[in-house]
Amino acid sequence: MQILLVSDLHYTLKQFDWVGRVAPDFDLVVLAGDQLDAGSFVEYDAQIAAVETFLTRLAGRARLVVSSGNHDLDTTGPDGERVAAWLGALREAGATVDGDSLAVDGTLVTVCPWWDGPLARDAVGAQLARDAAIEKERWIWVYHAPPDGSPTSWTGARHYGDADLVAWIDEHRPDLVLTGHVHESPFRSDGGWCDRIGPTWVLNAGRQRGPLPTHVIVDLDAATATWHSLAGVETADLTAGTAPARTAV
Repeated sequence: MQILLVSDLHYTLKQFDWVGRVAPDFDLVVLAGDQLDAGSFVEYDAQIAAVETFLTRLAGRARLVVSSGNHDLDTTGPDGERVAAWLGALREAGATVDGDSLAVDGTLVTVCPWWDGPLARDAVGAQLARDAAIEKERWIWVYHAPPDGSPTSWTGARHYGDADLVAWIDEHRPDLVLTGHVHESPFRSDGGWCDRIGPTWVLNAGRQRGPLPTHVIVDLDAATATWHSLAGVETADLTAGTAPARTAV
């Protein structure tokens, strides 16, 4: 199985177009949050309409997984916490989105929402506990933020990761966690696009400007992950005990 991981497209339409062109070449396409951009001059409703239309079409051409990021929250729920309600339309189109899980050839993919408060955080914990009980050969999480303290969460000045994710990884020990959120980490000398925490690999493609998004291609049969960016190409052997040493960035 080949997986394409991208994240943090932030309403960059040329990058969405690139994903649309290459998506049919992959068994699974993962968008790990921040499809929208809170800093854009384009109104949120217009962004949602355009991205939803694009991803609805994409869901008809590829097996699609979409998680929310902090920029994707558009609605305040009855409990006062914000959610990405617009992703529900993608579920109707056949995509796997926040709160869902997908079983493919013995691999279980759990899609976690960006949580905005303690109730949603507890719901993510319950979601992971639920899926932990499902029989599977391999377990992949899609979770927008990388774990705190990991090279994948290093901005160049500080770690900007999720401490709760660290605890959940320690508890459940998934095979792969596909993230985003911290744009800079793959491009910093003390950062990284991949990390191994116990038996768990964490991947964060990062973000770059231009028509080509940074992305990671995971080949589960070959047990490799390959990061592609304007800075070059790097590959990790997923059977190795540690993340690979990095070339100068």
